[in-house]
Amino acid sequence: MRTRTLPIALTAAIALSIGAAGQLPALAAADGPALTVDTTTGRHPISPYIYGMNFADEALAKELRLPVRRWGGNATTRYNYLYDTSNRASDWFFENIAEDNSDPSKLPDGSTTDRFVEQDRRTGTDTILTVPLIGWVPKGRDASCGFSVTKYGAQQQTDQWRPDCGNGVKPDGTKITGNDPHDTSVEAGAAYVKDWIGHLTGKYGTASGGGVKFYNLDNEPDIWHSTHRDVHPEGASSVELRDKAYLIGAAVKAADPGAKTLGPVGWGWSSWDYSGLDQETCGRTNCWSNPPDKEVRGGLPFTTWYLRQMKNYEDEHGLRVLDYFDEHFYPQASGIAFGAGGNPTTDALRLRSTRALWDPSYTDESWINTQIRLIPRMKELVAAEYPGTRTAITEYNWGALDHINGALAQADILGIFGREGLDLATLWSPPTASQPGAYAFRMYLNYDGEGGRFGETAVGATSADQGKLAVYAAERASDEALTLVVVNKTGDDLTSEVAVKGRDGGGSAQVYRYGAADTSAIVRDADVQVGAGGFTGTFPANSISTVVIPAGAGPSPSPSPSPSASPSPSPSPSPSPSPSPSPSPSPSPSPSPSPSPSPSPSSSPTPAGSCTVTYTVTNQWPGGFQAGVRIVNRGTTAVKGWRLGWTYGTGQAVTQLWDGSYTQSGSKVTVTNAAYNATIAANGGSVTFGFLGRWDNGTNPAPKQFTLNGSPCATG
Repeated sequence: MRTRTLPIALTAAIALSIGAAGQLPALAAADGPALTVDTTTGRHPISPYIYGMNFADEALAKELRLPVRRWGGNATTRYNYLYDTSNRASDWFFENIAEDNSDPSKLPDGSTTDRFVEQDRRTGTDTILTVPLIGWVPKGRDASCGFSVTKYGAQQQTDQWRPDCGNGVKPDGTKITGNDPHDTSVEAGAAYVKDWIGHLTGKYGTASGGGVKFYNLDNEPDIWHSTHRDVHPEGASSVELRDKAYLIGAAVKAADPGAKTLGPVGWGWSSWDYSGLDQETCGRTNCWSNPPDKEVRGGLPFTTWYLRQMKNYEDEHGLRVLDYFDEHFYPQASGIAFGAGGNPTTDALRLRSTRALWDPSYTDESWINTQIRLIPRMKELVAAEYPGTRTAITEYNWGALDHINGALAQADILGIFGREGLDLATLWSPPTASQPGAYAFRMYLNYDGEGGRFGETAVGATSADQGKLAVYAAERASDEALTLVVVNKTGDDLTSEVAVKGRDGGGSAQVYRYGAADTSAIVRDADVQVGAGGFTGTFPANSISTVVIPAGAGPSPSPSPSPSASPSPSPSPSPSPSPSPSPSPSPSPSPSPSPSPSPSPSSSPTPAGSCTVTYTVTNQWPGGFQAGVRIVNRGTTAVKGWRLGWTYGTGQAVTQLWDGSYTQSGSKVTVTNAAYNATIAANGGSVTFGFLGRWDNGTNPAPKQFTLNGSPCATG
């Protein structure tokens, strides 16, 4: 596919001017905080792997020269490469669903994961695949399900397209227990993983020879009891999680010694302190201060104990089975992760909440309600418990990637990742090429449309007020240029002094802008002359600026090693977690886990009575629930651009949503399409999305009425 060329337009307005000799033109701009860049401090390499994504589109990956791409999510826990089939677990009625495949007779050749690796090879991207620790994979390319109505009796909800498949909850609200995992699955352990990696290395070479470089040790195993309770109804204990990491990590290394492993891949904040057994038990009994696995760990938080156990294994066996300490993180404040942009209160919170990644003075504004400082905490923990282990966040999402507010947050996050020294990160539910979130990545990876990239060696960069203007800086090896990214998080143009230390004047600096004024293009501003002490700049409201200062005659300091960190305090107990979302599966026979993005058209009218909506609560726990929605177009013309509305009757609230964006005003919820699922084909075409929500533990009934683009729909 052709690389998309960015629209770069020259503008006449000068927003940067000579710092030492010139004067600012008359601009209606407020005084901004002082910015300081010092090339003699804070020097460390920036890992290219922090700019990764899950399931990124090939055209965008090629344009960005995306460094790493992950194949992950709930469905990958139980995927069988021999049949190219995954079990969608609680995301969709615990069903085995075969992946799209043009010639299943050739399997395992041509599987979804083969094609995933092949795309990455075409775009020069390193691959992360998820291998199972759970011990089960689909038994065949079939349509079996974990809770058959025929076998286990009536259930609260069933799949209308496969009516024998239920949600595993009896009509009285109790969960079905004692079901047989063999209904859907067969055992899969170390031999299965070795065989799969043998298949991959046979086709694509080893990790050191251009093959698959990374393997996630499953996906969020600490909530198997929720997502995959048909085969693992009990919470995974600390010992189980440790022993399976030993087993499968060693299998990966035996099959490809150069491959890197990532674990424990917990769902989020609760994963730091608690095993799956702790979370499952305390979610029912509120035993957070004295969880059942605490004694086994000698009173240690789970992650502290886990890293010690991984180090013990290497000490005893001479083999490192864990290379990256990987924990997922989704901001837990309402409306942030997977949320929409445009609400001033939520937008402001989204921009503040990135401080949870680093700031020791920031108290998280959610049920977590403590200082998270996620990346320093990760680095301190591995330094104390298992030195040499790298750090990763293979799922995160701050929402609103289709809005300038989400782009600002994403640009801030990428800068934080580099400054704080994170080693790898992959955005969950990435933007399409035309969405603002993609431009946040471009400002680091392709700001000029010709491959211009942010530098690889971080240098000191500080703002007198990070909440207004965030600044990140790095030197680029290829031409020794100093690159700056400045994020204006306010609604005002801000004029600031930018001090540049450690270099002499760098001549003409290039300036690139992206912001609310034009969300369809990166704009090339007029070049500016940087004075000996820096420059004065006006940074437009709600914008990202990339400034490229060429090499000068100033000092060229050598990188200095970062000081060793002391271990962080253990996190405080937290309430029962909300499971992190995974790709919303399609109940059609051949769904694709990685849809190809396309521009989102405006909504077309929907004739009354020509649509059916199925609303399914797939999981529920005290105070929270997970639901999936399917929209079927019964009409004879395609719906191009959709907007689904409903009203809750008992105070429920959506908190996170994927495969679309949402707003909620009081009890009224409106969900609009993502760019890649904007069209609903005629005569039975469908789309699905999923979400997490809150309820008051009284009743949680489904909405009674739905409207699609303003017209009423039948309910399924």
